[in-house]
Amino acid sequence: MTKPINYIAENDTDERWGLTVCSVGYQCVAAGESYPPACHNREYLFNPAKGRTLLEYQLLYITEGEGVLTTTFGSERITAGDMFLIFPGQWHSYSPDPKTGWKEYWIGFRGENVDIRVERGFFSAEQPVYHIGKNERVEQLYGEAIEIAGSQEPFFQQLLAGVVNHILGLMFMAGKNNILRSPLSTRRAIPELVDRAKKRIEQAVESDVSMPHIASELNMSYSTFRHLFKQYTGLSPARYLLNLRIYRAKEMLRSTEASIKEISYTLRFDSPEYFTTMFKRKTGLTPSEFRKV
Repeated sequence: MTKPINYIAENDTDERWGLTVCSVGYQCVAAGESYPPACHNREYLFNPAKGRTLLEYQLLYITEGEGVLTTTFGSERITAGDMFLIFPGQWHSYSPDPKTGWKEYWIGFRGENVDIRVERGFFSAEQPVYHIGKNERVEQLYGEAIEIAGSQEPFFQQLLAGVVNHILGLMFMAGKNNILRSPLSTRRAIPELVDRAKKRIEQAVESDVSMPHIASELNMSYSTFRHLFKQYTGLSPARYLLNLRIYRAKEMLRSTEASIKEISYTLRFDSPEYFTTMFKRKTGLTPSEFRKV
């Protein structure tokens, strides 16, 4: 690994890309060692007792040890396998436990690409910690970012932006999956149950099976089933089924001579008119228009 701490200047081209990296690094803080180490640039040094604010996002991954993160929304214990996201303009403080120290990776960045995700609720300053556990791929990506920042080849910022997006995606996915892995009476992980539900819904594309019936097959109440399914897939079970039916309708319109009425009833729409309305809402075309394209 090249120099473990890199501070990076951006240019206008980098900023137009939508995401630029300001700093990236790794450090191992031994038990009892002062924090943060004095090797940082002055703008990044801070007194943990007083905290600080930054003009960028910072994403930290703690691979060993433990400590505490404090923001305006409260304090949270940080342990190995945790990632936490600091937001621009947000007062915060964090430090390892003097008894354990910790090993940390961090990357600082800013740009409208991340701002939009925050605005749309993917990331929140109120819930900055993600419990992802030991993740070798995330560690590798931080290492790659340090290497790229150390070499600073032409247009390296665009490559770093891709690494940041990859890390954010892995963190979001792993954090959500771990939240969903709560024990049920069946002792199956929620993702496994949702996968079973998805397969069962796929079998219902041309049948009248109801979502409450599928929930019952999985030994869950419908409200719990709907909530967990939407958390995991981003769609309600009914919306997921509708999307599958529209996809199947496209296949039938392209590969068969079945009438619009026949397709609507085969796919269990209430009426041809309702089928046409939903199909156009999803595709921008009526079934007849789609067939002619």
